[in-house]
Amino acid sequence: MTKKRNRSRPALPLQERLRQFALRARERAADLPPGQERDRLMETSVANESATAIDRWLSTPGLQSTNRSTSG
Repeated sequence: MTKKRNRSRPALPLQERLRQFALRARERAADLPPGQERDRLMETSVANESATAIDRWLSTPGLQSTNRSTSG
């Protein structure tokens, strides 16, 4: 008998989670003096904002794959 995996769906969509993570990183970076930790948080923020934009772009209806049959 196989055991069922305990799976749960995230409460928020990916775009919203990435946006919130980027916002928290920016807020934490704003409280720090210039340095490596602040730079790392800013890079994390920019990366998450970029990921959100890419996800939004990939989710647009014009990019959805179409079922094309290649019967000859």
